[in-house]
Amino acid sequence: MLLFVDCCISYRGDRSRSHALCQAFLEEYKKTHPAEDIETVNLQRMALKPFDQFTTDDRNSLRNVKAFDSPIFKLARQFKRADRIVIGAPLRDLTFPAMLRVYIEYICVRELTYHYENQVCVGDCMAEKLAYLSVSGGPETEENLGVDYWRQLTQRFGIKEFYHVDAYGLDFEPERTEEIMGVACDKARALARDF
Repeated sequence: MLLFVDCCISYRGDRSRSHALCQAFLEEYKKTHPAEDIETVNLQRMALKPFDQFTTDDRNSLRNVKAFDSPIFKLARQFKRADRIVIGAPLRDLTFPAMLRVYIEYICVRELTYHYENQVCVGDCMAEKLAYLSVSGGPETEENLGVDYWRQLTQRFGIKEFYHVDAYGLDFEPERTEEIMGVACDKARALARDF
């Protein structure tokens, strides 16, 4: 099963460029993996709330007794059992939109998606590959914290391979927007074929 985490929020609505990049990947993936199921988590529709003191205490109490069938762990269970994972989001304030950070809180569950052995983090997720697809109107920054964040999370979850496809400078060089998107979509399609 391929898990697509859709955080393609944009004031452009249906013309979202991050959504277009993800669709290029997903359409090619469907062509080359016709028997594979795709599950989508649409973060805009979910309206997840950040954990506060009380919800954190509740979750930790459930985790401590390994009650992982509880609804609060639904997203973590789904993430853990995925064979492949694709995350789509625009670059926002040097990382990604806040709703994606909230989603990360839901999937980072000790003893479910990772655990510790002798003070070393060991991932428990089944996925072999994770791809992070990102767009930005501005030029690429020297240090992309969103990419670094997902690269480190991939390691934490025990996922062996991390990939990143981006389309940056879409508003910075408006005369090249179509070209930049075309190159990025081609890269996304190429990645999808062997993903």
